[in-house]
Amino acid sequence: MNSTKAALIAILTALSISTNYAMMPLFNVKLMDLIVFVGGFCFGPVVGALIGIVSWGVYGSLNPFGFSLPIWFATMFSEALYGVVGAFVGKSLDLEGLAEFKDNRVTLCVFFAVVGMFLTFVYDLITNIVFGYVSGWSVLFAVIVGFVPFGFVHMLSNAIFFGIGCVSAIRAINRIRGGENSGFPKK
Repeated sequence: MNSTKAALIAILTALSISTNYAMMPLFNVKLMDLIVFVGGFCFGPVVGALIGIVSWGVYGSLNPFGFSLPIWFATMFSEALYGVVGAFVGKSLDLEGLAEFKDNRVTLCVFFAVVGMFLTFVYDLITNIVFGYVSGWSVLFAVIVGFVPFGFVHMLSNAIFFGIGCVSAIRAINRIRGGENSGFPKK
C-alpha cells in the first residue's frame, strides 16, 4: 500500500465518521454508506469493509444515542457490506460494463441509486432484526417499526446520495490516485 492510498483510506474513514456526527439531527440520513461504498469500489472489498467497520466502530462506540454491543456488531457487519458490494460492483463495471454506460450518465446514476437503495434495505433488515432481538420485541414488529418511516427515509436518502454522488466521488478519487477516470462520463 502506498502513502497516497493509505491517506485516501484514512480520509474516507474520517469523512465517514465526521459526516455522521454532523448529520446526527437528520435521523437515518447519512453519507457514511455512500463513502464506504465508494471506498470499496475504488480500493477493493477488504479496504471497503475496513472503512465501514472502523467508521461504525468509532461512531457506534461514541454514539450519543447509546451503546449496545449486539447492535454495534450488527451495524459494523452491515456497514462492511457496502464496501464489499462496492468492490464487486466496481469489478463488474470495469471495462466491459462501463462501455454501455459511458455515454449515458443518467443511466449510471440510476443504477447506483438502485444499488444504494437495495443495500440500505439489507442493512436496515439486519439491524432491525438484531434490534428486535436485543430489545425483546417481536422481530417482525421491530422490522415493521424500523422500516416505517425510518427505513424508508434511509432508503430514499441513500438512493439520492448514491445516484448523485457515486460517479463524481469515484472520478475524484481516481484522479487523486493519478489514474484514469475508469471511463466515467466527464459531465
